[in-house]
Amino acid sequence: MQMIALGGTIGVGLFMGAKSTIGWTGPSVLLAYGIAGLFLYLIMRALGEMLYVNPVTGSFSQFATEYMHPVFGFLTAWSNIFQWVVVGISEMIAIGTYMQFWWPSLPGWVPGIIAVLFLCVANLISVSAFGELEYWFALIKVVTIIAMILVGLVIIVFGFNGIHPTGISNLWTHGFFTGGMKGFFFALAIVFASYQGIELIGVTAGEAENPKKSLVEAIQSTIGRILIFYIGSIFVMLSIYPWDKITKIGSPFVETFAQVGITAAAGIINFVVLTAALSGSNSAIYSSSRMSYLLSSEGQLPKWFSKMNRHGVPFISVISIASGILLGVLLNVILPMFYKGADQIFVYVYSSSVLPGMVPWVVILISEIRFRKQHPEDLKNHSFKMPFSPYSNYLTLAVLALTLVFMFINNETRIPLIIGVIFLAAMTILFFTKFNNGKNKTMDKLK
Repeated sequence: MQMIALGGTIGVGLFMGAKSTIGWTGPSVLLAYGIAGLFLYLIMRALGEMLYVNPVTGSFSQFATEYMHPVFGFLTAWSNIFQWVVVGISEMIAIGTYMQFWWPSLPGWVPGIIAVLFLCVANLISVSAFGELEYWFALIKVVTIIAMILVGLVIIVFGFNGIHPTGISNLWTHGFFTGGMKGFFFALAIVFASYQGIELIGVTAGEAENPKKSLVEAIQSTIGRILIFYIGSIFVMLSIYPWDKITKIGSPFVETFAQVGITAAAGIINFVVLTAALSGSNSAIYSSSRMSYLLSSEGQLPKWFSKMNRHGVPFISVISIASGILLGVLLNVILPMFYKGADQIFVYVYSSSVLPGMVPWVVILISEIRFRKQHPEDLKNHSFKMPFSPYSNYLTLAVLALTLVFMFINNETRIPLIIGVIFLAAMTILFFTKFNNGKNKTMDKLK
């Protein structure tokens, strides 16, 4: 569970999205990752409090239905699907960019198609195959990031291979809060998006052998590790190379090590960011397929979405999600006609997942407040309560709302935010016109 949460979170949001966030706010992006990490920890503690009592697969969608209203369960499930399909598409765009490090003339859509087909087959084999694949993807990322941080620290303090010690003056010499508060909150939207996937713990909880023990360990340790990997890696990158010289091509981590003269490390890191993109897509297919299975089992998608193959995998759901990501690969062909540069295309697509990606977090925070009111007896001997609830819930909700306001102000993220609003409005209308008739299974369960 820890590796799945790490694998789902440490992806292109860090390895490619950092380029835009650094451009908007400079080295103060380190503060953005710290602040976002703190609030994500509170969200996970809210989820953990409820899962500790009732560990179920697809938990946050079911909690939204039970403690808020069935429409929120419906929206949460669909938002999770939309979010992960968009993230999967973003990963494919990133994969096409990363492969051009070795083969500059290779069309970006070619590796995307190969990657989607490979991950679809892996997810069809069994849930253990997904877990095993995600474990190794995550392990590669974790080991490489640690090595990158260690090498960076050596360069900072001692120098390396003819490179003089850089110190950390690059953090402020070229500006620290370069975009002011506006630029900081612009960056915060992508920073929050880069943490998407941490709620995968809530999707996998029902499939763990010892849910309570695994849950507590995963939540307690994952946040600290993510903060180390995010803040540590960006701290090293910004210290050894001036942030304002980073171009708009590929991963800033690869470029940094190439620019300081360690080309072998650049190639290794490019391989790792490639596996990171595969890992993110792997998580996208897994999480979305489980949510579509949940919707099907509740009568809100056709029954064939919940059909299992002999490995116990909802194969129609897996194939459908993979097909959605595959169609998105076409964006690598279409969007360059309207936008210049893979980085701008990536931000445009990736930021479309921000609002839908926040929906599970919002319902987790609200559901936890109502959970406490409805189950006071379960809290008497509860050893994993949400800290400072409900005040921490309200503060987190306010920060998420403020981030969305600045997304609307930012020209680069305004249209993606509007796309998210339109999607949620359409799903709300669909629910009340088709499923809110007293006959659907979710309503019957509540009655």
